[in-house]
Amino acid sequence: MSYATLLFDVRDAIAFIIVNRPDKLNALSGQVITDLGHAVDQVRHSPEIRAAIVTGAGPKAFVAGADISEFRGLGSVGARRFSAKGSGIFRSIEKSPKPYLAAVNGFALGGGCELAMACHLRLASENAKFGQPEAKLGIPPGYGGTIRLPRLVGKGRAIEMLTTGAMIDAAEAYRIGLVNRVFPADQLLAEAEKLARAMVANPPLAVAACLELAQAQEGMHMDDALALESAAFGTLFETADAKEGTAAFLEKRPAKFTGR
Repeated sequence: MSYATLLFDVRDAIAFIIVNRPDKLNALSGQVITDLGHAVDQVRHSPEIRAAIVTGAGPKAFVAGADISEFRGLGSVGARRFSAKGSGIFRSIEKSPKPYLAAVNGFALGGGCELAMACHLRLASENAKFGQPEAKLGIPPGYGGTIRLPRLVGKGRAIEMLTTGAMIDAAEAYRIGLVNRVFPADQLLAEAEKLARAMVANPPLAVAACLELAQAQEGMHMDDALALESAAFGTLFETADAKEGTAAFLEKRPAKFTGR
């Protein structure tokens, strides 16, 4: 499938999704959001894809925010639909049984920061910048920024970022837990791919279960979360991959997983 605003490539089970509007700093237009939705569906429904890396074209920006030029003429109803569409697509990324890694290669502002936060892991180049500047436009974030940012960095730090609209650099983002790792710009994609390959080397059902359980426990009572984990442990214990993984460990040989 071809996309108007994305570059989409699959290499050895990993999908590379590149927002391709470098002249607009990869801003999230309505077309980009639509294309992202189709790309997420393609990742979900393609059995040969086991993980996805999201990044931006060019050296300056991951995604520098929404395309503000499209805000003109939006009334309350239109703005709500605009928010709900993007938020739903970002939630699909977050709930994906296949891991998504954001390779943040520059500005990740507004919707760009929200897109990165919807991914399961965030890797940043040393020159990356993060921020939620929507308050400066008289609006709150619309794609999950007020929910995911407090969960990742804590309520106090999140409120400071949300209400001041200030940017932070990659080092500060790492310090507060917004990103997992920071790399030199010329190593970012290679390191993201290395981490993705470590994930796809493991049985897909186990990876999917880890992602699902980590998401599901938010807001759950501890006893309920533990019961859910035990149920998943029991279910996967009977899979062919679990039996193969155990046998390979005991026999001191590489495992051969089949996804079953």
